Amino acid sequence: MDIVCLDLEGVLVPEIWIAFSEASGIPELKRTTRDEPDYDKLMKWRLGILKEHGLGLKEIQETIAKIDPLPGAKEFLDELRSLTQVVIISDTFTQFATPLMKKLGWPTIFCNSLEVADNGEITGFKMRCEKSKLTTVKALQSMGFDTIAAGDSFNDLAMIEASRAGFLFRTTDAIKKDYPQYPALESYEEFLAAIKSALSA
Repeated sequence: MDIVCLDLEGVLVPEIWIAFSEASGIPELKRTTRDEPDYDKLMKWRLGILKEHGLGLKEIQETIAKIDPLPGAKEFLDELRSLTQVVIISDTFTQFATPLMKKLGWPTIFCNSLEVADNGEITGFKMRCEKSKLTTVKALQSMGFDTIAAGDSFNDLAMIEASRAGFLFRTTDAIKKDYPQYPALESYEEFLAAIKSALSA
């Protein structure tokens, strides 16, 4: 039995931190997992910048409320979900993801959670499990699923490598160059066709 495991940001919705960087006028916050493979290091650095500027969850959620799925993403996801089981595995946080899941028709998502003080300051974050994307794919496989995985960043590579089929979607030139064994797709039409082909293989 197949299950498709998708990354969220950059694949179905715009990068939340890039949107917030533009809204807040803080260019440093444009740094994402495409630039920094160490997620723990990246998040601690982000929280330091938020603290320095006196920004908290409320300000980020105000930006997220204005974010829509990438053009064609919901239609792609709807069709994919009519063909097979789909789960979104993301390193984002429940407090960020919920409004976006509503716009995507409430797909299943496994993500992390933020630690937030009463005044709205984000004081920390709690990862759902260690190496969350790889661990989740391995757990699904242990339950009898064949996984097909796709993403755009460094933190997606482990789940792609561990899956029966894997794809890169709208990734960077550097990742394409370093991982030429994975098809690098740019449109939802070719993405859907590639997954359909993997499902029938």
